[in-house]
Amino acid sequence: MKFIRLIPAFLITVAALTGLWSCGGSKENQNNAEEFDQAEQSLKEQVETVIGNLPPPTEIPYLIQMTGAEYNQSLLNDRKKVDKYFSRNDKAALNLGIYAADIGYLSSYDKTQEAIDYLDAAKKLADNLGVIGSFNMDVLQRFEQNIANKDSLANILNRAILSSEKYLKDESRTKLAALLLTGSFVEGLYISTGLIKSYPKDILPEDSRNLVLTPLMRVILQQELSVDELLNMINTLEKDELLTSLATDLTSLQASYRALNIEEQIKNNRSDLVLSDKNLEEITKVVEKMRTSIVE
Repeated sequence: MKFIRLIPAFLITVAALTGLWSCGGSKENQNNAEEFDQAEQSLKEQVETVIGNLPPPTEIPYLIQMTGAEYNQSLLNDRKKVDKYFSRNDKAALNLGIYAADIGYLSSYDKTQEAIDYLDAAKKLADNLGVIGSFNMDVLQRFEQNIANKDSLANILNRAILSSEKYLKDESRTKLAALLLTGSFVEGLYISTGLIKSYPKDILPEDSRNLVLTPLMRVILQQELSVDELLNMINTLEKDELLTSLATDLTSLQASYRALNIEEQIKNNRSDLVLSDKNLEEITKVVEKMRTSIVE
């Protein structure tokens, strides 16, 4: 997957303001308006680039299932909480992403009825955001018809989320499209770290336990570049209290990954390197904080 670093949004703003200060008169005002329009379009394109580079909502849940990890219902966000997210569009977008990852997790473990129930919750949030067609009856019916085919379910869900993102961006609601992706990514990471944290410590010796958990730990470690992309995306948006909090937490998460430097050690063929859940304690702590703030 190719990762592209974005130009910080404040550079675009500076460029636009520089043009404003240096010009006057109606012609100049028209030029300024065009510059601001171009800056807005540039911002939308930058966010779209990052969204394209982030993993789809089903990727992390399906990677989790492929590691052989046992299913854990307690890690999902309760679908009955959906009504509490209606009053704020930013919360609705974040939790639409949360539920999308939960649906991916449920469907990857063949939890048929639960996945359909969560789809209904996702539809309510999408309708609340004004997203047309992404989670309509046709999508629900196709999901039910393909419930035995995990690949088909992943494609249906990913298309529904991509459709939601496209609608939000086209309606100049770029922030909400970015929050949707943020929610789905955080939930995938929360489920991964939660599975490791909740794995029993009294069944196997520590070295055997670490060996069992290594594939799941690698799924988490592989998300470092995606954390970078997510932070870049959030930093392109005009900050409010929610986005400032997300940026702060993502910066902490980025630092936790950097401190491990495990992938570099693996590349250098460190034969004495042993992955342990202790390596992921700081990452787990930050992810839990982020997820709690999103779903509360």
